[in-house]
Amino acid sequence: MDTLTHIALGACIGEAFLGKKIGRKAMLWGALAQSAPDIDFVGAFWLNTTENLLGHRGFTHSILFAAAAAVLLALIADRVHRPHDIRTRTWFLFFGVEVFGHIFIDAFNNYGVGWFEPFSHHRFSFNAIYVADPFFSIWPGIACIALIFLRRTSRARNAWWKFGIGLCSFYLLYCLFNKIKITREVDEIVARQGIPHQRYFTTPAPLQNWLWYVVSGNDSGYYVGYRSVFDSRKQMDFHFFPANRYLLETDSLRHDPDLQRLKRFAQEFYTVEKWSDTLVFNDLRFGQEVGWFDPAGKFAFHYYLSLPGDNTLVVQRGRFAGWNRAAFKSMGQRITGN
Repeated sequence: MDTLTHIALGACIGEAFLGKKIGRKAMLWGALAQSAPDIDFVGAFWLNTTENLLGHRGFTHSILFAAAAAVLLALIADRVHRPHDIRTRTWFLFFGVEVFGHIFIDAFNNYGVGWFEPFSHHRFSFNAIYVADPFFSIWPGIACIALIFLRRTSRARNAWWKFGIGLCSFYLLYCLFNKIKITREVDEIVARQGIPHQRYFTTPAPLQNWLWYVVSGNDSGYYVGYRSVFDSRKQMDFHFFPANRYLLETDSLRHDPDLQRLKRFAQEFYTVEKWSDTLVFNDLRFGQEVGWFDPAGKFAFHYYLSLPGDNTLVVQRGRFAGWNRAAFKSMGQRITGN
């Protein structure tokens, strides 16, 4: 999830565990601990783009790192707050819930999390919630603001942290329900329509959980479409994108380390295109810029193989490109099943 969500959720968990013991400092510790795995952002200062793609949500989002961070933070907090009556195991449990909670929640996005780094490079992606979903984030955000202003002795503090944690947890369960529903329907549709599905996935389109982005195909290419949880039709409209992987079979690219890292990062869900004289690598997992509005539109993640220096914002640059009033209205209509 995004940084602000982790901070707000971490603060609510901090209040739940230790608010009655150390006051608002519990929220600070919670926000810090929940944000700890995102220390990997510093890698951007010395890693190139493709190295940073694999570094992000890699080792610092592993079980090994989470365990070490929880122990270290527990020992530091125990010493900082002496004298106190907080048991050591309470510190360990608190920071364990915070740090492990971070790497657990991030796995529900489409980026992928390296839980078993450095022993395995496999990335876990449940593809159940968009990385920045306001319907998930708003509840702990509201609760966090309320907790900041409420007095330490206020009885309402207990209700607010339950509000923040409870509603975002309920929404996450709702997202999983939508995921199961969409996946079941897409399974039947691609089989009925004869769409190749050696590899396929479903993941939410931006900022919500009702319209889902669907990719299905193989090494020849991928069929891309959208399905709403409110759709009643037993079929889907797909747009085909050829993989064009033969374009990578050149002496200059065959052993290029950046390309090898891109392939590993994309987990086989990629196509290659030529834009004028520029060779472009598309990672399909991040969706299209406004695919529900323009089915043949560009993919949000596109890496210029011919111009590696122009890829510093490769994950972000296409995320909301092409958004305008018409595209936004089209999304609303598509969500309703129209």
